[in-house]
Amino acid sequence: MSSKQVVSKDMIVSLDYVLTLDNGEEIDRSDENAPLEYLHGHGNIIPGLENELQGLTTGDEKKVVVQPEHGYGERNPESIAEYPRNAFPETVKLEVGEPIGMRDSESGEAYQAYVSEVRPETVVLDFNHPLAGEILFFKIKIAGLRKPTGEELSHGHVHHPGHEH
Repeated sequence: MSSKQVVSKDMIVSLDYVLTLDNGEEIDRSDENAPLEYLHGHGNIIPGLENELQGLTTGDEKKVVVQPEHGYGERNPESIAEYPRNAFPETVKLEVGEPIGMRDSESGEAYQAYVSEVRPETVVLDFNHPLAGEILFFKIKIAGLRKPTGEELSHGHVHHPGHEH
């Protein structure tokens, strides 16, 4: 009976990856000497990728295609809003593509938006994730597997040296 570790719930996975879009443009990759580490089965990465890694072992390589509904969702036209330019402090960079952190004044909930248009009197913000609506193409390699510490498991994510809450 083999005790070979496989990607499964509650395992820390070290993942080398390259992410490209439908047009072949590379938009992200893991650092050559620092794979992405995540706790499998806890929603730390998009579901379409996490599901495809299940059962793999160290050294396995795979190409994974993730449809929008299993990635960052479809683009929602209702997640675009226009705000008066004077609602933003002068220190905020209002350039297309720039991320803007916002907070709901009633609930206090934080949101990330992206400037999609700057008009003379208003700014158009897009609250969709920048990869919403995109088909994602991953080329992955399992760089390593390990059991989580009790603290990592109870917190639901990987702890790196110097990690604080």
